[in-house]
Amino acid sequence: MNPLKRLASQTAVYGISSIVGRFLNYLLVPLFTYYFTPAQYGVVSEFYAYAGFFAVVLVFGFETGYFRFRDKDGNTPDVAYSTALRFLLGANLGFFVLLLLSSNVLANALQHGEHPEYVVWIAAILALDAIGAVAFAKLRAQEKALRFAGIKMFEILVNVGLCLLFIVVLRNASTSWAAGLWDPEMGVGYIFIANLVASGAKLLLLAPQLRGVTRGFDAALFNKMLRYSLPMVIIGFAGIVNEMLDRAMMKYLLPGDTQANLAQLGIYSACYKLSIVMSLFIQAFRYAGEPFFFAHAADKNAPRTYADVLTYFVIFCAFIFLLVTLYLDIFKYFVGAAFREGLFVVPILLLANLFLGIYVNLSVWYKLTDRTLMGAYVSVGGALITIALLLWWVPLFGYAGAAWATLACYASMALASYLLGRKFYPVPYDVKRVLGYVVFAVALYVANQELIWFTGMHVLVSGTLFLLMYLFAAYAIDGRKLLHRT
Repeated sequence: MNPLKRLASQTAVYGISSIVGRFLNYLLVPLFTYYFTPAQYGVVSEFYAYAGFFAVVLVFGFETGYFRFRDKDGNTPDVAYSTALRFLLGANLGFFVLLLLSSNVLANALQHGEHPEYVVWIAAILALDAIGAVAFAKLRAQEKALRFAGIKMFEILVNVGLCLLFIVVLRNASTSWAAGLWDPEMGVGYIFIANLVASGAKLLLLAPQLRGVTRGFDAALFNKMLRYSLPMVIIGFAGIVNEMLDRAMMKYLLPGDTQANLAQLGIYSACYKLSIVMSLFIQAFRYAGEPFFFAHAADKNAPRTYADVLTYFVIFCAFIFLLVTLYLDIFKYFVGAAFREGLFVVPILLLANLFLGIYVNLSVWYKLTDRTLMGAYVSVGGALITIALLLWWVPLFGYAGAAWATLACYASMALASYLLGRKFYPVPYDVKRVLGYVVFAVALYVANQELIWFTGMHVLVSGTLFLLMYLFAAYAIDGRKLLHRT
């Protein structure tokens, strides 16, 4: 099979499951934003922002390290997998015990002293997910996309089902025994409980993969994997700084009191969710793309293939940008009325995620040349830009400053990665075409806004007109070449 078509098919399997599963999860956004206040939803966003940082650290980059060493230097995949899994089991058990013992202190430090159980539940979720991450990596390496997708889907269904049970059924129960199961003081804690149960159920389904822990531990291999993988932690941590730091810091940077700032955080986080369609595609591409890039590294035509991948990736991402922004007046009903004042940041965040996707493609140079430390420098540079702009712009412009900081960060990282890639692993990217699609999509969005403003045309009519215009142009320029490629 043509490598591009094989990558597309793998991305489709990961993507369909992610899109269907995450769409079900996405339906929780209106549930949360209609049932909870912006300040209450801000608490959820804050804790998950903190969790994002620990999620990167607790995997230690061993997903990518496993891919790199599973068949390298005479290593067997089983020993590489067992080595990674044993290390993650021990490290995450230690992490959970540490946070369990210090939950009261941490809760007080975060100004949530009345709910130290939130810290314990988040710690348990993080430990379970980190252990499961390397098991999922094994499924990806074995190209068992359907099993991977099925387990992910099951986890999401459990989470969604429990959230509906807790927040809708028990909260509105008419029978005394059911109503007695709802504790108003728990509030958004039910969201964390549902997530914890779903993570535990996922790990049970991964039990066949977890049995690989019995295959031994190679200390020399572990040292190699650790040296290779730790820079990936820096890269991942810096990436989470770029993705999550705005929500982690907003409570402290905004000029209002704690409750007012949590409300602003809740509004921003809910509107951020409207960019999830772009995030889903990037996530699906990452799952399929990382093993694809490694598998084709020895192919003499690999650089040309990677260049084509980026072009078609951007074509699709620009389509997603237009799909959401042109029909934003429809998408807005996914969040409660109290949250819709922040809709103006959605196009900015979508564009930011598009540049993140470009960076994901461009990052192939440091992964294939073992220059992960240099890749870390790029991510750290992006993180420094994020921190500086958040400290500068959020106090001045509120959460709009956070959105613009995210866009500036990802665009700068994509540029830096492209320039370094030209030196260390040259790929003939069609830069004019790639940027042309981005500019074209933004221009169509602006034109649509102007058309609605001057003519009062219905959003469905104008949005469909401009979306068809983009599809026609993309097909005329690149579509036929892709469809007829063998």
